Amino acid sequence: MITTRNWLLIAMLLLLAAVPAAAAFFEQPFYLDLLRRGPKEGRVDWVSVCSPNYLHDSHIRLALRSGCDVICEKPIVINPWNLDALKTLEGETGRRVFTVLQIRLHPALLALRKSLAEQPKAGGHDVLLTYVTRRGPWYHVSWKGNEERSGGVAMNIGVHFFDLLTWLFGPAASAAVHRREPGTMAGTLTLERARVRWFLSVEGRHVPAGADGKPRPVHRSLTVDGREVEFSEGFEDLHAAVYREALAGRGVTIDEARPSVELVHRLRQQPVVEPAPADAHPMVKIP
Repeated sequence: MITTRNWLLIAMLLLLAAVPAAAAFFEQPFYLDLLRRGPKEGRVDWVSVCSPNYLHDSHIRLALRSGCDVICEKPIVINPWNLDALKTLEGETGRRVFTVLQIRLHPALLALRKSLAEQPKAGGHDVLLTYVTRRGPWYHVSWKGNEERSGGVAMNIGVHFFDLLTWLFGPAASAAVHRREPGTMAGTLTLERARVRWFLSVEGRHVPAGADGKPRPVHRSLTVDGREVEFSEGFEDLHAAVYREALAGRGVTIDEARPSVELVHRLRQQPVVEPAPADAHPMVKIP
């Protein structure tokens, strides 16, 4: 199991990869204020927030009030109304908040976005999104399995992909949920430029076998108008790239992250409905 301290170690390594001369510390957050008031060479300029989802809002606020810029793991917050307060605090402190949505930097998806911009389709695109990532029993007994603390599977693993969809196809006009379980969720979206059938799961039995017939740990697939963009691979360097972009002032901002946070919150409130055959994701009925 990955502990909170291990997440902090991961964050430190990512920051060091982007800024080799950076220092790191594991002390309690109140040390930020002591460092802010200490010698210039010991002050903290950036804080990387990799704590459990329900703590992101308070840890971002603490960092901003301590005079630091922030890089926060997804989701930036669970509840969309917290974004307004963070925007206000950015203005009051003059500091910035960026979030980690590294999927935007995947080469295959950057190429897809360019292609969509060059060849817009009248009436919108037909999209099928499938994301299955294998998680062990620890997932459901940790904070990630607690919807109030993680935001549920749609927020905890899905916010990346709802951000991707709105980034590619525009804001959501309507939404329906066809399945909602602790480890699985599915439904449809009508976006400005697409109709989407989506499926998310952390259950190993939902992971399709690879070309060699063997099970894989993860399956990420986006099919647009019958053409599949399979992007299960290629994530090795994206986190470091996100950190470099944020440190250069080009990271994903609060305003850019807002549509996906609002959309996931909306999906969490939707009642589950039986889909029409044409609206159902092919995997929605898998036990």
